[in-house]
Amino acid sequence: MKNQIDALMQENQIDALLVTGSAIHNPAMVYLTGGGHVTSADLIKPQQKPAVLFCGPMERDEAAKSGLTVRLYTDYPLKPLLDQADQNYTRALALRYRQMLTDMGLNRGRVALYGQVEIGPIFGILKELSQLLPEVEWVGFTRDPILMPAMMTKDPEEIERIRRMAKITTEVVARTADFLTHHRVENEVLVKPDDKPLTIGDVKSRINLWLSELGAENPEGTIFAIGRDAGVPHSSGNPADFVRLGKTIVFDIFPCEAGGGFYYDFTRTWSLGYASDEALELYQQVKTVYDAIVSELTLNTPFSHYQQRTCQLLEKLGHPTIQSDPQAQEGYIHSIGHGLGLHIHEMPFSGAIAGSQDMLVPGVVVTIEPGLYYPSREMGFRIEDTHFAREDGVFERFSDFPYDFVLPMRH
Repeated sequence: MKNQIDALMQENQIDALLVTGSAIHNPAMVYLTGGGHVTSADLIKPQQKPAVLFCGPMERDEAAKSGLTVRLYTDYPLKPLLDQADQNYTRALALRYRQMLTDMGLNRGRVALYGQVEIGPIFGILKELSQLLPEVEWVGFTRDPILMPAMMTKDPEEIERIRRMAKITTEVVARTADFLTHHRVENEVLVKPDDKPLTIGDVKSRINLWLSELGAENPEGTIFAIGRDAGVPHSSGNPADFVRLGKTIVFDIFPCEAGGGFYYDFTRTWSLGYASDEALELYQQVKTVYDAIVSELTLNTPFSHYQQRTCQLLEKLGHPTIQSDPQAQEGYIHSIGHGLGLHIHEMPFSGAIAGSQDMLVPGVVVTIEPGLYYPSREMGFRIEDTHFAREDGVFERFSDFPYDFVLPMRH
């Protein structure tokens, strides 16, 4: 939670955070400001001191909604800085940053960098700034030890925001199932009222429309993959493919709040009309493993334990896994889940990159998503729900949605 940030900064010998970019679809900035229509800003957070938000005057009212102290770029006018920099725009911006940091008492120490911005301009500015503030060390993390661990545990307001996204997401999934099953079928292909085949692209257009109507966004796209594509875990599906009966469809949907807030993550696997005996058997195996893992979830356990357990269960059923063969491309070939919040993938992690902090502590929100993938057999399967680790030890599933594999056609 946010109250951990100062302690994590101290633990990692960081004197300040510099977060740059928009307060929209920029997790670090959204986390520290609450989000909002601030399209270009800088946030400076010294250790043991409140953050200050710098922005343009046009967005001062939006910035003020953050509750932070707001300072305007016009307090650091660019024209004299350009004159000082011989009209070198990059150096002028570096001079502005020097003034901003100096005003915050940060002319030395270790400053950690965050934010989502175009890398070229910020690299040029930091190169100049390193010369202007030689006693400041700029720090970037591959595995973030400050904001990501703080984000890992959610407060009650954050949980409620994820809960609202769960409701929106499963409403769209229900509409999608209803939309598909009420189509006419000709030669095993779903057909639209204009007698043209229904395509994956048609379905995704409806999904995006419904999400927008319900106040959500879909910045990462949707996985709606059929047949062979369903057998490749992150194949998003070919928009031109026809929607056919009897083919496995992996429907993985991960929208977020409008403006780039909290995500939800949810997957069901369907077969329209009927399914082969092989598909029915493999789906039931995935569901059995899902049920086993969910029943075993225990607080203060390394999340990676459940990845190992999933591999054990699926290997016992005769499937290759990335535990038995790290190069496997069929069978079980990803991790059992990940944390979820302002990032679609965040701590705690369960797979190869999981570390000592990736624990199922109270307050974490995680996905559980076993799957089997056989593109050579033109089929794939995944079941995914998102769970909240409560203080009382219960792992609460955010949405209660059916696990039906075969969806009967109703036209």
